[in-house]
Amino acid sequence: MIMNKPKISIAGCGFVGLVSASSFASKGFSVIATTINEKEADLINSGKSPFYEDGLDILLKKAHELKNLKVITNNHDAVLNSDITFISVGTPIKDDKSIDLSYIDNVSEQIGFALKEKEEYHLVVDRSTVVPGTTRNLIGKNIIENSGKEIGKDFGLCMQPEFLAEGKSVEITFNPDRIIIGEYDKKSGDTLENLYHQFYYDYFSKNNCPIRRMTLESAELVKYANNCFLATKISFANEFANLAELIPNVDIQQVMDGIGLDYRINSHFLGAGVGFGGSCFNKDINAILNWGAQKKNNSRILESVLKINDNQAIHIVDIAEELLGDLNKEKISILGLSFKPGTSDMREAPSIKVVNELIKRDVRNIVGYDPKAMEEAKKYLGDSINYVNSIEEAIKDSDCVFILTDWGEFKVLSPEFFIKYMKTPNVIDGRRIYSFNEFTEKLNYRTIGHR
Repeated sequence: MIMNKPKISIAGCGFVGLVSASSFASKGFSVIATTINEKEADLINSGKSPFYEDGLDILLKKAHELKNLKVITNNHDAVLNSDITFISVGTPIKDDKSIDLSYIDNVSEQIGFALKEKEEYHLVVDRSTVVPGTTRNLIGKNIIENSGKEIGKDFGLCMQPEFLAEGKSVEITFNPDRIIIGEYDKKSGDTLENLYHQFYYDYFSKNNCPIRRMTLESAELVKYANNCFLATKISFANEFANLAELIPNVDIQQVMDGIGLDYRINSHFLGAGVGFGGSCFNKDINAILNWGAQKKNNSRILESVLKINDNQAIHIVDIAEELLGDLNKEKISILGLSFKPGTSDMREAPSIKVVNELIKRDVRNIVGYDPKAMEEAKKYLGDSINYVNSIEEAIKDSDCVFILTDWGEFKVLSPEFFIKYMKTPNVIDGRRIYSFNEFTEKLNYRTIGHR
C-alpha cells in the first residue's frame, strides 16, 4: 500500500548525492541534503551546481523553484527531520589501494547519535560503493552502538547500489534498467521499494524494469561485479585494438561491431580508445582486488584490466612519436580533458595520463581545451599545460592534436579545419570519432585499432 511521500535526507552532495537529491525534490519529495562544505551548501541552495553534469542544472533549478531541496551541514538535523536517510559519501582509495571507509564510518556514527533522539522507525540506505560486509558490520553496527536502537525494529537498513553513468546520470535516474535492493529484513526492503514505486509511479510495469531484492552483501558485490565487468569489456576491446594495428586492412570498430551483434555479448562498452577513467572503474577495481587479496584471493583478470588501461596512454603517445619522431620540440594540443563528455569530472581522466606521459618525454609545449572541465582540469594538471578557451586557440600552429574526449563539438570538425589552423596536421583520434578514410586522405591521421 502506497502511503504519503516520506521525507528524505541524503548525506553527501557529490555526483550521486546531488543528482539523487535534485531528482527526488523535482518529483515533490521533501529533501534535506548535507555537505561539510558551507560554500557548496550556499551555492546549491541558490539553485546552482558546484560541478557540471548534463541536465543537472535544469533539474536543480526545478527543485529550487519547488522549494523542496535544502542543503545543510548538519547530518544530525537532517536525520531528525526525515524518514529515510541515504548515505552517498565518498569511498576513495588509500595509498595502499584499499578502500577508505572513513566517511562511511563518520556519517553512520552521526546517524546513530541522531536516531537516539528519535522514536519513529527510520530507514537507512547505503548508496556509496562499499566492499561486502560494510553495510551490516560497519554502518549497522555504528548505528546500533550510538543509538541504542534495535535494527529491524527501530530502524531499517538497506544497500542500494547506484548504476549512474556520469554525463547521463539524470537520464538514467529517471529511466533505470533495474533497481537492486539489498535488505537487512523484509520491512527494510518493503520501505525502500515503496519509495521507488512512489517516485516512478507505473514505470516498472511499462518499461519492464525489474526490482531485485537480495542480501546486503550480494547487493554490495553486484556493484563491484557490474563496474569490473564493464571495465573488462573496455580493456578487452583495447587489447584487440592493439592486435588490429599489427594487421593491414583491419578496423577494430568493424571487429567489435561483429562480436557486439552476439546477444550474449552486446555492443556496449566495446569501443576501443584511450581507455576508461572517472571516479568508479579504477577505484572499484583496486578496492575489490585489495579486498580479495586480504582474503588470499587474487584476480589476474582484473589486474590485467588495469594494466591494459594504463598502457593506453603510453600507446597513444607512441603513435604520435611514430608520426613526428621526437616530440619535445613540438607543440602538442589536447582536445578534451574530462574523462567523458557530459561531465566536468577529471578523476582518472585519460588526459592526465597522456599529459604525464608527454612530460616524461620532455614535452613542455602542451595546450589543452575542454568545453566544461577547464577549471576542474587546473586542479589536476596545474601549470603542466597551457589552457585556452576555444578549439581554434588550442590547435593554432600545433604539430599534433590528441582527441581524448568525444564532446559533440569535436565530432563535427572536418579535416580542412585542422589543416587550416595547424602547423602540421597530425591528428591522433583517441575516441574514434572521425571517418578513417576521409581523414587519412587529407592529413596524417591515426587512431586506435586501425593501421
